[in-house]
Amino acid sequence: MAISSEQILEKLSAVYGENILAHSEPFGMLKIEYKAEIHEELVRTLRDDETLKFRFLTDLCAVHYPDDKGREIAVVCHLHSLENNFRLRLECRISESKPEIASLTTLFAGANWMERETYDFFGINFTGHPDLRRILNVDHMDFFPMLKQYPLEDSSREDKDDRFFGR
Repeated sequence: MAISSEQILEKLSAVYGENILAHSEPFGMLKIEYKAEIHEELVRTLRDDETLKFRFLTDLCAVHYPDDKGREIAVVCHLHSLENNFRLRLECRISESKPEIASLTTLFAGANWMERETYDFFGINFTGHPDLRRILNVDHMDFFPMLKQYPLEDSSREDKDDRFFGR
């Protein structure tokens, strides 16, 4: 039995109401934006619902939007309902000043590595994670490289001619 975007939105809106902030279908994939407070509960509902069956966590990552004050970091999850052949993108925004969201490791064992990688590059604290520490970068690194908090180039360099770099 195939499911539609409308069915998913109807079920989630009935349960979570105003906690669902927006939805769209860029590139043909349903994208749902929701409040971070319901992150774990929403994903649990999608996984456990006998019609929806989103039982495969394809990816969990983040994106930094430094100009969007108060909601600079987007936590993005891709879920797949293999039985319904339906892919879904979930997105919630959190503040750079308190980068914290619930862990999904109790729902998906594969979230462990993905959350550690996202912590390593963005500094997001996944509350309830069993072993949240750096996984790819060195332990003594005191910054998170994917946050756009530093200039991309040294403005004092005189040896660089911008004409050769398409500027």
